Amino acid sequence: MALWVFGYGSLLWNPGFDVAEQAVATLHGWHRSFCMSSIHHRGSEEHPGLVLALDAAAEGHCHGLALRVKEGTEDAAMAELRERELVSSAYLEKELPLTLADGREVTAVTYVIDPNHVQYIHLSLEEQANVISTAVGGRGPNTEYLYNTAAHLSELGIQDEELDWLSARVREITS
Repeated sequence: MALWVFGYGSLLWNPGFDVAEQAVATLHGWHRSFCMSSIHHRGSEEHPGLVLALDAAAEGHCHGLALRVKEGTEDAAMAELRERELVSSAYLEKELPLTLADGREVTAVTYVIDPNHVQYIHLSLEEQANVISTAVGGRGPNTEYLYNTAAHLSELGIQDEELDWLSARVREITS
């Protein structure tokens, strides 16, 4: 059985595993949000950044990328994903149903925010822009994460008004 992974943030542009197939996909009941304080990858304990997570929303949906892991590399892919995504236990690993752009339905490993975790946070868009504009973590500047994600969503034809606004605002702050 094929192993699918849902990418909605950095997995869009840096999956970290061998991808055999990719397709634009929709996940219902969740929305993409900068609702996770990042103390490892895009920030530090002293100066947390923000990363995207899927926040539960009954009427929500998230467009992203379904990534089918290359056959025979599933164990290595899951080990890499767990090391990367579960570094602080703020994400929960779930298997959730996706609808691919061509109408196929698949179940994908998906990382969603734990709403009871200390890293779960809600900030206004302006507050998010201020945090993202200055934070740096083990994987680089928070700005890079935002810009790469927004650019890849755009390349895929996926509109995300909040990320577009944040990208423009962070560029204003940092210029």
